Amino acid sequence: MITAYRIVGYFLIVTTLFTGVFVALIFSNTEIEPIQTTPKFAPESIERGEMLAKIGSCSACHTVENGLDFAGGVGLPTPFGVIFSTNITPDPETGIGTWSFQAFDRAMRRGLDREGRHLYPAFPYDFFSKTTELDMQDLYAYFMTRKPVKKTAEKNDLVFPFSYRPFLLGWKTLFLKDQLFYPDPNLSETENHGAYLASSLGHCGACHSPRNIFGAVISKKSLQGGTAEGWDAPALGTFSNAKIKWREDDYANYLFDGWSEQHGIAAGSMTPVTDHLYDADEDDVYAISAWLAALTPKQSDLDREFLIASANALDWPNSSGIVFDEELPNKKIEAGRDLFLQKCSKCHKQRVSNTQPVSLALTFTVNAETPQNLYNVIKKGIQPPVGSMNRKMEPIDLKEEEFSLVAAYVRWHFSDEKEWKELSNFSGQHK
Repeated sequence: MITAYRIVGYFLIVTTLFTGVFVALIFSNTEIEPIQTTPKFAPESIERGEMLAKIGSCSACHTVENGLDFAGGVGLPTPFGVIFSTNITPDPETGIGTWSFQAFDRAMRRGLDREGRHLYPAFPYDFFSKTTELDMQDLYAYFMTRKPVKKTAEKNDLVFPFSYRPFLLGWKTLFLKDQLFYPDPNLSETENHGAYLASSLGHCGACHSPRNIFGAVISKKSLQGGTAEGWDAPALGTFSNAKIKWREDDYANYLFDGWSEQHGIAAGSMTPVTDHLYDADEDDVYAISAWLAALTPKQSDLDREFLIASANALDWPNSSGIVFDEELPNKKIEAGRDLFLQKCSKCHKQRVSNTQPVSLALTFTVNAETPQNLYNVIKKGIQPPVGSMNRKMEPIDLKEEEFSLVAAYVRWHFSDEKEWKELSNFSGQHK
């Protein structure tokens, strides 16, 4: 049955498509003349540009695994197909070596390459547009002084009409606004600096916000949780459902090391982010932590200690082979409990050392709206961030039907959130 929402959505898609095509046919985007020689840059500008590139985690999208830095070729999955990142080294033929600062700045702010072609918003220029002129110049200095790599961009694998670039003009008309960052008078200078970095080059809202049918961030729901490369990204600040409210030191530890004692480890697409922040400017990372803390409701020490103790009480006994003593509601939960004993309890048990995993009851993975992240970590394991190399989790060998049993038990035992529905269907659809 076609709902009214879908009808409106289809109408907007068609309207936007034809708007983009019509305007594109009338107003062609001009090519910016190539530069013949690379400008000279001050060392401090290059150094600052490197720190900003780490805040933006540019390498995560523009460097394939075991590949050459910034040469592109990373496949970015979207609901409309796969978009491959481009070569942003200063190679004059396949990279940005002939790009002036004007061309670089236009690409970052308006999503147009030097030749005037529209760039797909998988490259988050809707966030980058808020970057200051000085920071943009420093970023340009950094990329134009990298080692050139000759590598032609791979062809995107998109379905029509999304494969037709003039369509993007309609998307930009609806969703790309000329926005500057305006400091919040209620925040400190440090907190405002963190807010600026997070909302511009850091593009935190790109993953941690829901998107509409066009793939655009829903601005009214910024930071209320989203998805990224097959992972659920938690809501941040005011909207976080974390049992233990994040404090500034929690955020700082997590952003630097990919680990928080009360919240757990970074995984999936968040891991490369923390890997880059590990080497970023400390003042920048602390500023982002301060901003996030300013957004997060406060929690008293007494409440915090009570919730930690309550979560710890759900941890399995530390002795090997000992089953958590509780009355189980049905055979499914009992079967899941037995699998947890066999497959999971060796590591996920009562903490006697801070090198052990955090209590599952405190994790977003177990308390999330969907079991997506639990499925991912079981099937793929966790490759630890560089700041927490001793916290690796190996994949767990579970059949699809076994996953549904373990997930049902874990949700029932470690969380007071509503049960996950259709777990068997979920596991079969997310291979």
